[in-house]
Amino acid sequence: MTDRISPQRCLSPARRLLLGGVAVALIVPPAGADTLREALVKAYNTNPTLNAQRAAQRANDENVPIARASGLPSISANGNYTENLSDSSSNAASSSNSFASPARQILSSANLSIPIFSGGAVRNSVAAARVRVDAGRDTLRGTEGDLFTAVVGAYMDVIRDEAIVSLNLQNVHVLDVNLQASKDRFQVGDLTRTDVAQSDARLAVARSQLQTAQSRLIGSRENYIRLVGSAPANLEAPPALPNLPSSPDTAVDVALKDNPTLLAAQKNRDATRFDVDVARAQRLPKLSVVVGGNYYNYLGSLGAGTGVRVGQAGTSTTAGVALTVPLFQGGRPAAEVRQAQALRGQAIERATDAERTVISDARSAYAVWQSSLEVIASSETAVSANKLSLEGVRAENSVGNRTILDILNAEQELLNSQVTLVTAQRDAYVAGFALLAAMGHAEARDLGLDGGALYDPVAHFNSVQHRISDWSDGPAPKPVGTSTVGTPAQNANVTTKLDPLLTTPVDTDTPNPPIAPK
Repeated sequence: MTDRISPQRCLSPARRLLLGGVAVALIVPPAGADTLREALVKAYNTNPTLNAQRAAQRANDENVPIARASGLPSISANGNYTENLSDSSSNAASSSNSFASPARQILSSANLSIPIFSGGAVRNSVAAARVRVDAGRDTLRGTEGDLFTAVVGAYMDVIRDEAIVSLNLQNVHVLDVNLQASKDRFQVGDLTRTDVAQSDARLAVARSQLQTAQSRLIGSRENYIRLVGSAPANLEAPPALPNLPSSPDTAVDVALKDNPTLLAAQKNRDATRFDVDVARAQRLPKLSVVVGGNYYNYLGSLGAGTGVRVGQAGTSTTAGVALTVPLFQGGRPAAEVRQAQALRGQAIERATDAERTVISDARSAYAVWQSSLEVIASSETAVSANKLSLEGVRAENSVGNRTILDILNAEQELLNSQVTLVTAQRDAYVAGFALLAAMGHAEARDLGLDGGALYDPVAHFNSVQHRISDWSDGPAPKPVGTSTVGTPAQNANVTTKLDPLLTTPVDTDTPNPPIAPK
């Protein structure tokens, strides 16, 4: 049974596997190579961008208990000790006024405030925070899908560029053999100086193309390290992408329902409706129940010298209702309402823009995918035809009907068609995965990655949403993403097998030395 990447949100374990039919590849790497699944698992567990977004979502979760705290009772305690160091009044007056100005005193109080009515500010703040938590989860999904799309692109870039470097290495070797053969035949008068010059020029061009291909391969390998965290090693051909849509309209329909970026924008838009109500609540009365307790102690200094015995310590308890009715606040509430309304308008437009982007991305990815499939088919035909043509040109050259230039041109056409093929294979696969990502079906739970338990943002939210302790801190943050400082600089070495057809020199009578990729 072929395992597949399922685009469904809920999948059975048998279907939630990344392995599928083998995609067509021009160059097949040796056994024991790294797989696309392994690259995705490494990125999922160690990529700092994804882990940073997870941390951002955990911070977003805390907005719910923060908003709820405004509607919960609050308790505070105060205490102070004061001592009267000087008194400018007369001694007699000082003694008589010691009731109002004791020499020393200790005062303490405790207050309990229970909010009863806040105009709906707390209720709407909590509702807005909850909606934004849901939006943050979709944003996390989008970050995950974007990362996987980038990893797939980097993986395919390395495969493509390794194949192109191999083809150019082979081309340089063949042209080098051709040049030596042309020089030998020129010495015996079988070829002209023009033939030698043509071979020399073509070899120089091939070497420059090889340098360009090698630099591109190094860049692709370094980009792979940036995303995955480790260097690529003999990457296997990726699995086939199953369950891709049959039409762009089908892709758009699915994307409008499941694309995480669009869902996040829509939920952020919905949250702003509560923000407007929170701003309007600033104009409404606020009611709370207040209970207080007080303790005082004058440390024997109250009424000293008057001969009057008075209590030096005591307690008191108060209870009441506090009502705050805003009458004039300088226009601030209205400004906050207008601001919230403007931000809601902004969120509405951003949701519309996200919808447009999703539709465009889905249709564009579908078009690129289909176009690349057509290019693959055409390039496969071209490669087969150019191989046949090269064999024919060489055979005709052996009987004097073709020139060295004809062979060089045939070799170049074959090289170009092979490069076009591996490029189209890369483009088709990346576009197909980007199409799945646009549809919202390119995340870890879709791919069935088996690198340990998947990250669950809901678990953290459930653990903090009802916490009311002022001392329940979280664990100290520690690095999760891995550093790539110790990764060695990449090179352009390749170890792929060469096409036997292209190892044949122009002069078929010239021995063909063994070829070892540089």
